[in-house]
Amino acid sequence: MIAVMIVMFVVGYFCIAMEHPFKVNKAASALLLCALLWTVYIFAAPELLACVDAFKQFQVENSSLNFHEQVIKFVTSVQIIEHLGDTSQILFFLLGAMTIVELVDMHGGFSIITDRITTKNKRALLWILSFVTFFLSALLDNMTTAIVMVMLLRKLIKDQADRWLFASMIIIAANSGGAWSPIGDVTTIMLWVGGQVSTTAIIPSIILPSLVSVVVPLLVVTFSLKGEVEPNSAIQKDSNHFNLAEKINNRERLSIFCLGVGALIFVPIFKSITHLPPFLGILLGLGVLWVYTELLYHKKKDINEKDKGRISNVLSRIDMSTLLFFLGILMAVGVLQCAGILTDFADILDKEIGNIYIINLIIGILSSIVDNVPLVAAAMGMYPLDVYPQDSIFWTMLAYCAGVGGSILIIGSAAGVVVMGIEKINFIWYLKKISWLALLGYLCGVGAFYLQTLLLGA
Repeated sequence: MIAVMIVMFVVGYFCIAMEHPFKVNKAASALLLCALLWTVYIFAAPELLACVDAFKQFQVENSSLNFHEQVIKFVTSVQIIEHLGDTSQILFFLLGAMTIVELVDMHGGFSIITDRITTKNKRALLWILSFVTFFLSALLDNMTTAIVMVMLLRKLIKDQADRWLFASMIIIAANSGGAWSPIGDVTTIMLWVGGQVSTTAIIPSIILPSLVSVVVPLLVVTFSLKGEVEPNSAIQKDSNHFNLAEKINNRERLSIFCLGVGALIFVPIFKSITHLPPFLGILLGLGVLWVYTELLYHKKKDINEKDKGRISNVLSRIDMSTLLFFLGILMAVGVLQCAGILTDFADILDKEIGNIYIINLIIGILSSIVDNVPLVAAAMGMYPLDVYPQDSIFWTMLAYCAGVGGSILIIGSAAGVVVMGIEKINFIWYLKKISWLALLGYLCGVGAFYLQTLLLGA
């Protein structure tokens, strides 16, 4: 059954990658893969769960049931619910972030930034957007930053080919920027909360390699860029909310922008104070914005109801297929984790290779293929803190590799998937044009990390 599940995942992944040639939405492939994998797993569970400690404890607590009933109840009431809970946190966070960004956009809030980016030179614009993304993703998170920056990008650049190139560099910058901050990427959050890394160690250890992983692709791309970009003014004029942005004054537009960005920035602060999941922080911010806009429109009698940027109208603009893709692919990867496939693979790496630099290098490359969350979770489970203490080279390098390695393929990170959904970037196009650049930056960053460790011992 294990072999069957691996083959199914590979075939499903191939269908996702070939979305455009097959003309089948990647969300459909991911949902189908998820359902089929869980179906196969539940039939294989009696054999696979026999040696699982958690299941043995579950058997003790449910001794009144026979073995077959215990297996079914453990899979359906424990494993599926746990993975669905973890996946739902990401989905609701994504839904809240996308809604806030779209709400700010409908009210012309991003013009506060775009109006200040006056350069039309492609090279200058690429460097400005990439560095803004790099540092903003460390403050927010890579997924939210990617959403914000791509929404800005759609207003700044009309040509699709140029926009895809810039959006791809935003993916690289967002993932690299999120890697050196304890709150910038879901994997660094896991390591930070788990006690593997601390804020005072991860930032100075990873910021230079992360910066190298962005600068190297930027330098390569810069030589291929010439001329100026054409602003996407046509989209603004044709959009349904163009009139709305003009019917609210600058003070109101600024207030919505500040509330929206403030809600995104507040999420890591909320988590640090309450220790509650980030999705609750984003929903709190969304609730505040919802109340504010409702009160605002209560005073705006001169705007037609259909033109108002109410949350109910904004939700209809959210790309639900992206959310369904996340649901399918994360739950599918969850099956591999339940079956022990990821843990077994990590164990093979440890026994056959042993070198922490090579292991982390491989994990980073794999994170572009398989979701980096279970890979990092497997590594955390394999190596307790008495093997590799807090802030050791293994953990800081793992934070870099798992975060930055996801840029190699467009579906290798949350930021990549979101940008792919918004801009409809072709997987094959990214593979041909960008993957080698992301891999080059990733490897150069690893080299910088190694040299930094040799010279500074940190």
